[in-house]
Amino acid sequence: MLLSLVLFAVKAFALIDCVGRDQAQFSYQDTLPKNTWLVILVLAVLGHIVSGFNPLGLFSLLGTVAALVYLAQLRGSNH
Repeated sequence: MLLSLVLFAVKAFALIDCVGRDQAQFSYQDTLPKNTWLVILVLAVLGHIVSGFNPLGLFSLLGTVAALVYLAQLRGSNH
C-alpha cells in the first residue's frame, strides 16, 4: 500500500508541476507540448485510480513511466 501511495504522489506531483509550468519551457526543453503532457499525466493519475491503487497494474505502471519521463525531461534538466 505504501508503494502505491508513493507512486500516486509522484504522478500527482508531475501533473501539478505540468499545470504550473509555462508553455515556453516545453519548447525550450525540446519535449512534447504542454497540452500533450497534461493529457498523458491526467491519464496516468486516472489509470492509477482505475487500477485500484495497484502499483503493478498495467495502467499504473504506464502512468508511472510517463510521470518519471516527464520529471526527468522537465525537472531534471538544467537548461
